[in-house]
Amino acid sequence: MKKIAVLVAAALAPVAFVNVAHADQALATAKGCMACHQLDKKVVGPAYNAIPACYPEKDAKKLAALKADLVKKAKAGGTGKWGQIPMPANAAVSDADIAKIVDWVFTLKGGTCPADFKK
Repeated sequence: MKKIAVLVAAALAPVAFVNVAHADQALATAKGCMACHQLDKKVVGPAYNAIPACYPEKDAKKLAALKADLVKKAKAGGTGKWGQIPMPANAAVSDADIAKIVDWVFTLKGGTCPADFKK
């Protein structure tokens, strides 16, 4: 019986992770983020998969601080690192939802950091 439970859990694990990733893309869509960002190409804002490529921090503490800073920047809006087109403030989106989206963005792979990104 234990073998069956382990096999079922192992078989369903990828489905659970796909649903979590999809849920966060759905959240980004629901909050209007996908109007300016796409997964793998620059639209108005950077491609979502370019963001982790530009911030390759491996230290857990520094990565947590970076994500917290990105939540603040997404909330307040502004210009700077990604070009001169301003990102509008997202005051109506909760910090918790922005944090979920930022966490999801950092799970994306395959992007490259654009040459014009300002560190």
